[in-house]
Amino acid sequence: MSLALSDVKRIANLSRLELTDAQAEQTLEKLNGIFALVEQMKAVDTSGVEPLSHPIAAIEPALALRLREDKVTESNRREDYQQPAPATQDGLYLVPKVIE
Repeated sequence: MSLALSDVKRIANLSRLELTDAQAEQTLEKLNGIFALVEQMKAVDTSGVEPLSHPIAAIEPALALRLREDKVTESNRREDYQQPAPATQDGLYLVPKVIE
């Protein structure tokens, strides 16, 4: 995928950025460079590679994040928490409309 100069100018307009033609050309080159890098990365065969919780785990397993077991450790206290609320319905907090 690559962009054209008109694409960069349209993106700048949508972003409310004022770019000179030279700045738009530089931005076009940088963005197309990023897209080229992404295409290179997508071309790499990653089948059989285990996902990591943190990239540093590939280099130093001892520094990897220690993940806790995913289990419920607290009871459901929704009713207790919603008791002081001025208005609730079906387990949700009701708030006044602030934008018309």
